[in-house]
Amino acid sequence: MIDERAFAGYRFHDPALLQQALTHRSAGAPHYERLEFLGDGVVNLIVAELLYARWPKADEGTLTRARAELVRESALAAIARELNLGARIRFGPGEMKSGGHRRDSILADALEAVIGAICLDSDFDTCRSQVLPWFDTLLEALPPPNRIGKDAKTRLQEWLQARQRPLPVYDLLAESGDDHAKRFLVRCSLADPALAAEGEGSARRVAEQAAAEAVLALLEANPPS
Repeated sequence: MIDERAFAGYRFHDPALLQQALTHRSAGAPHYERLEFLGDGVVNLIVAELLYARWPKADEGTLTRARAELVRESALAAIARELNLGARIRFGPGEMKSGGHRRDSILADALEAVIGAICLDSDFDTCRSQVLPWFDTLLEALPPPNRIGKDAKTRLQEWLQARQRPLPVYDLLAESGDDHAKRFLVRCSLADPALAAEGEGSARRVAEQAAAEAVLALLEANPPS
């Protein structure tokens, strides 16, 4: 039986905060979006502080890229799945039927909302001690500071610039879904070498990154002469 006052080992003093953090907009108000806003800031601070202490010689750019790896939508969604968060979120009938509990964007948002709720229910130190173990697997998977990966758009741009070739062009092909569950389809095109690939995501920038990653994969599979 699920303890309605607890989540992932933390027991809330105010169970209404947890209930709000687990309520999607489609299920009515109060929903998790304000808590998500707070949790986004909290989780960025927690991860930034962790990386600052863990990598004392890393520069700002390296720390920024490492933080982006740990708090990106897919990473937070992976944590949410490990915590079985999707099964706890309350949806309206339409969102439930569309599989909202499986969508990365919703899982990531709800996880941030839960983090915001824990911070309000306790204090920053308690929240940090609760949340840090959730990132252990992702943290161990990070490459060392001198090899921390840049995002796909940056890597593609640097690849092209190093060969004095034109920069890529990103075109929005389609936009679908309700305001709270948008999906974007983007094409990334190169002039030299002439190739293109598409990417999809919950935001245009996410779709652009996916398209750039797909183009990089094509270049790796078939390196131009």
